[in-house]
Amino acid sequence: MKIYAAGFQHETNTFVEIPASYEAFNDRAVGPIRRGEKVGELRSLNIPLGGFLSAIKDTEHQIVPGLWAGATPSGRVTKDAYERIAGEILEGIRDANPDAIYLDLHGAMVAEHFDDGEGELLRRIRAIVGPDVPVVASLDLHANVTQCMVDQSDALVAYRTYPHIDMAETGRRAADLLCSCMEAGAQWKKYARRVPFLIPINAMCTHAEPSRSFYAQLQALERGAVTSLSFTPGFPAADFPECGPLVFGYGTDAGQLSRAVDALYERVVLNERDWSIEFLSASEAVVEAMRLSKEGGRPVVIADTQDNPGAGAASNSTGLIRALVAHRAQRAAVGLFWDPQAVSVAHEAGTGASVEMVLGAASGHPFAGRFVVESLSTGRCHCDGPMLKGATVELGLTACLRIDDVRIVVTSTRVQMMDRAFYRVAGVVPEEMKILVNKSSVHFRADFEPIAQAVLIAKSDGHMAADPADLPWTALGDGMRVSPGGRPFENTKRATDSASGCA
Repeated sequence: MKIYAAGFQHETNTFVEIPASYEAFNDRAVGPIRRGEKVGELRSLNIPLGGFLSAIKDTEHQIVPGLWAGATPSGRVTKDAYERIAGEILEGIRDANPDAIYLDLHGAMVAEHFDDGEGELLRRIRAIVGPDVPVVASLDLHANVTQCMVDQSDALVAYRTYPHIDMAETGRRAADLLCSCMEAGAQWKKYARRVPFLIPINAMCTHAEPSRSFYAQLQALERGAVTSLSFTPGFPAADFPECGPLVFGYGTDAGQLSRAVDALYERVVLNERDWSIEFLSASEAVVEAMRLSKEGGRPVVIADTQDNPGAGAASNSTGLIRALVAHRAQRAAVGLFWDPQAVSVAHEAGTGASVEMVLGAASGHPFAGRFVVESLSTGRCHCDGPMLKGATVELGLTACLRIDDVRIVVTSTRVQMMDRAFYRVAGVVPEEMKILVNKSSVHFRADFEPIAQAVLIAKSDGHMAADPADLPWTALGDGMRVSPGGRPFENTKRATDSASGCA
């Protein structure tokens, strides 16, 4: 086969104002956009397209590389960025006239002009290639899979780990799935069921229950005529009707497939409250971390989950910094704090300087103090953790600022704390700290749990609500519960429109 392969990745938090412009897809932290032969450079990385390319490499199939574009999670993708990137993918498909198509997608993209970014892209692709060219895509575990996405593709397959250590593996499974659906022909079946409640992202961690045993059951049910099963708990910060979890699968026997999907669906809904999560306040988390740190020699890690840039937050909230300083925490470090202005001041002052400055001025809760510039860096990181192993990440100009015994790794690029290298690049040895405050929800666990005495989850200030019930929803599907066991959403606008005769 001649297979056209491309990627277009964005996780959209519609409750934040930072848009994903075209330039955001060329940001040093994730980009730049790769085209043609440059796409082949992704083969060695833990991303789905890399896994797909590796799986195809030793076969007789021919890869026609399109482009791969990704951006740090944020607000909506601008119309300009969406149309330029999607347009380039569509043009590549027209030129290639492929026998099959593989796409590395996230599944939770919302554009300024389309709520369902991936569904619209798949719809446009199907209009070009017709019904007989197989279209297969890999998805993030946090995809909000829509009916359009299911209808316009032959198969979708999602990650099974959070932290996402199986991204490349998912790409390899997508390659197998592509071959399976082509071999099955008219016997190929699909089946999906939508879960009626939103799940907090911290509860999705596959290192813990209920996710761990749920995905074990999913894998066990994937056998015989049931070719592929996926569960996407969703990204619960996208305000549109199809936000939420979905269980779906593919195979060659409709009865076996529906029974497998139904069993997984029922496991989720019958144990709904198991998907809830408890949080500590910033002060509670710091006090508990200080207590625990006296009992052992390893660091206690606090997840600053509501300021997670990997979920669209700004990564510049100061609540946990305030708590660390107020409680006189010892050997504490915070990362990564996004403040280009503070980085600029630190680099101008130089290593060893003592500078009065304000951190997080743009956050609405600035923190003023006198900081010692402990180290300066270009921010170029070579990663060794399970998620990013082998990757080079550009954090931009970086500084380590110390106030009392609290160190803050400040960057000029907005990046989630996912690898211990992000501390080391600023001169902080994470293993030697008593307390680490990571601006991340779950991904940090892959590289930090092996060194952690304990992990605490703090609900401090920030723009990514840890509990989706706290968000001001306006457009969810009617009846969707805004949290496990929570209140059902009622779209009063749609009810009013219906009553007045509007479509």
